Amino acid sequence: MNFLRLIRPVNLLLIALVQLLTKYGLFQNLEASTALDGIQFTILLLATIFIAAGGYIINDIYDVEIDRINKPKSRLIGKTISEKFALRVYFICTITGVVLGFYLSNSIHRPGFAALFIVIAALLYLYASYVKGVLLIGNFLIAGLVAISLLIVGLFDLLPAITVDNRETQAGVFQILLHYGLFALLLNFIRELVKDIVDINGDKKGGLTTLPIAIGRKRTITVVFLLGLLLTLLVVLYMYRYLYHDRLTVLYFLFLIVAPMLYFCVRSWNAEQPKDYLILSRLLKVIMFFGICSMAIYP
Repeated sequence: MNFLRLIRPVNLLLIALVQLLTKYGLFQNLEASTALDGIQFTILLLATIFIAAGGYIINDIYDVEIDRINKPKSRLIGKTISEKFALRVYFICTITGVVLGFYLSNSIHRPGFAALFIVIAALLYLYASYVKGVLLIGNFLIAGLVAISLLIVGLFDLLPAITVDNRETQAGVFQILLHYGLFALLLNFIRELVKDIVDINGDKKGGLTTLPIAIGRKRTITVVFLLGLLLTLLVVLYMYRYLYHDRLTVLYFLFLIVAPMLYFCVRSWNAEQPKDYLILSRLLKVIMFFGICSMAIYP
């Protein structure tokens, strides 16, 4: 049970859901040509999950001292799981993910794609060991890696299936996938800022330079409010430009994405206590879930 908590099973399931809905929701709805069969797609899914699990573990290893303050009751490494065991599991997960990625890349005759898995694993290590403590860079990096977990499906499933006849269709589908990737990046960047507010005491003790440490909680939550408002406006503009002709999708976006985003903005404007910031973080995860699920009904 402690091991499962270490690898964040809920987050890994969310990553799996992202990739499943991308292939079997978005791509099928838009009648895109795809390159991966069921087994190859499963390998891609497993490679992503193993590397992500390794990322969570190495992050916890480097956060042992910080978590003594931020998560005194829920921390695992150094309490119920030894650092040596966690490091061993990290290497197993990361190497397994990279090897699966290497096999998949060669099976679709794109051996150069294997480098992507190595780069992602290296960036996760770099984030945990150094970049996390650099003002805003760590936030952008981890938000970008979340977006890549979505875009990688397009890279492996759409690009190898491009022909002269379907080039325009494939490009259009990939453009929509990029829109989802941008939404995921912005939403997760906002969530990273909220998490930094929650963890400000431990981060300060650990020598990190996060935005709340640099400018204070109050100014950071103002930035969060403005970014939330900006993302809400971008979603509304996207609906007006691309989705206005499909009533079901418009209603879905209005009630399950735009309305929660507006509620998030209101809550962030009035947030003052630690419990308020925790609610904001969970609310963003719910919005991300419904945003992902919209792929299943995308017209």
